[in-house]
Amino acid sequence: MFNWFSTLFSPSGTPDITQSLIVLLLTISVGFFMGRLRLGNISLGVSAVLFVGIVLGHFGYKMNADLLVFVRDFGLILFVYGIGIQVGPSFFSSFKKEGLRFNALAISTVLLGGLVTYFLFAFTHISIENAVGLMSGSVTNTPGLGAAKSTLQEIQNQLPNKVFDDPAIAYAITYPLGVLGIILSIIISKSLLKINLETEKNRLFSQHEIDDNTIIHAKCRVTNPDIVGKSIYQIFKELEVHDIIISRLKNSGSAVVYSPSLDRKIMKKDVLMVVGLPKNVADFINKIGKESTDLFIESEQDIVTKNIFITKASATHKTLAELDLYNKFDLKVTRVFRSSMELLAHPSLRLNYGDKLRIVGNKEAIAEIEKIIGNSEKKLLEPDFLSLFGGLIIGIIIGSIPIFIPTLPVPIKLGFAAGPLLTALFISRYGGIGVIHSYINNGAVYFMKDMGICMFFAAVGIHAGEKFYANFVHFNGWLWMYYGCFITLIPLLFMIIVGRFAMKLNFYQLVGLMSGTYTDPAALAFSTKYLDSDIPTQSYATVYPLVTIFRIFVAQLLILMLV
Repeated sequence: MFNWFSTLFSPSGTPDITQSLIVLLLTISVGFFMGRLRLGNISLGVSAVLFVGIVLGHFGYKMNADLLVFVRDFGLILFVYGIGIQVGPSFFSSFKKEGLRFNALAISTVLLGGLVTYFLFAFTHISIENAVGLMSGSVTNTPGLGAAKSTLQEIQNQLPNKVFDDPAIAYAITYPLGVLGIILSIIISKSLLKINLETEKNRLFSQHEIDDNTIIHAKCRVTNPDIVGKSIYQIFKELEVHDIIISRLKNSGSAVVYSPSLDRKIMKKDVLMVVGLPKNVADFINKIGKESTDLFIESEQDIVTKNIFITKASATHKTLAELDLYNKFDLKVTRVFRSSMELLAHPSLRLNYGDKLRIVGNKEAIAEIEKIIGNSEKKLLEPDFLSLFGGLIIGIIIGSIPIFIPTLPVPIKLGFAAGPLLTALFISRYGGIGVIHSYINNGAVYFMKDMGICMFFAAVGIHAGEKFYANFVHFNGWLWMYYGCFITLIPLLFMIIVGRFAMKLNFYQLVGLMSGTYTDPAALAFSTKYLDSDIPTQSYATVYPLVTIFRIFVAQLLILMLV
């Protein structure tokens, strides 16, 4: 009576679509549960899906071959595209600060890992497919494995008689070692370098390496007689003031607050609300007067402050100067919130769909501008499949462009890993391409990333598990783990020595770089709890995109040059 039920959940040598879907969903659900189990501060997270897939594959569970390839590739595309959308804006802005130094160190570490992999290939005589698998697992880099498998498939299509090893097996063997190696390196380096976390944190904040880019507001009372009677425009020009917005003004002896225009004249003892970066605000206040404790200027009786979302085409891709909110509606924009960034409202700042504007003005005017700008939070929660799948199509097209390099057996391609990632980075940086915009709410981005990586891990694990044990015995898996230690630890040692002693990096930042260079969210989660700080997350996000691209290229080049 229940034979159909038994058939669904029993291993099959020739599974149909229904059986394949059951295996896929079972792998993801059990893997996700196992990933939540913790040993101290350590958990496998979504990478547990890979190991559950290997176990099920070992015991005979399979997926339909065509469906497995689709799930693997589509999962990888969703994962890398989600990463690009999430970190794109902060990635490009980071190059104005420490990003150049951070990425130089991270890329050097990636190249060193590739060099160690080459020497292992040359002196141990393991196949280049397995060597690249060892490298990808040892540095916990999934897109690199995906790129290697795609490149091998391209070569297989042109050379159908050639047989290749599956790099996913070596990847699975060394992946746990990669996670553990980074975590142990963080713990041991903290001890050997005699790091005092409180000292490191104080040094970081004293150098303004983090808070210098936080926009603040401060109250100022005018006491400088040289500026009395002059317009705000004149004052800005004479004092060479940049990147400052005066959002509110209250005359001395009055309780009325208003948002001043640039031609408004400043009188003695006027109180101003000044918005800008901490250094610029402090410098401006020193030039025109002193800090004020006046409470009336913060009153919401005459003018109010409100956050408004860009959700209409009439405001999308326009600059603040083109909207001209002050002259049209007597409103002033002080800040723009985009992704994880807070931007000062420059006239030349171009607005993207989903941007949040902080506006100062009267209630009636704000109600009018909402009709033009949109401010529909409900609309932002609705998925825009045109933008999502349109972006994915562009990413796949870019990833499929053949790049011909002399002496290589097949053209190199960005593939399903780098193509969508680069596309997402640029779409998120510039807000969109035509009708395709970059806004995806945070919940959808996390869902897309986790769903994508789970699909990829499940497909790779199920396929690799079929011959995992036999290959572990045949290739001496313990020896492979030993080789993997070199790929994991030598570049980490290089990064710690150069980063700490040559570049004088703060330990919090260095830990984030170690996790980001190895594209390891498990190590990042451990470090934030171990150090009780979110500071490592910033340097992790700074290097993650470029490192991912270089990991992909290194894996592809090793395959193409040495296969």
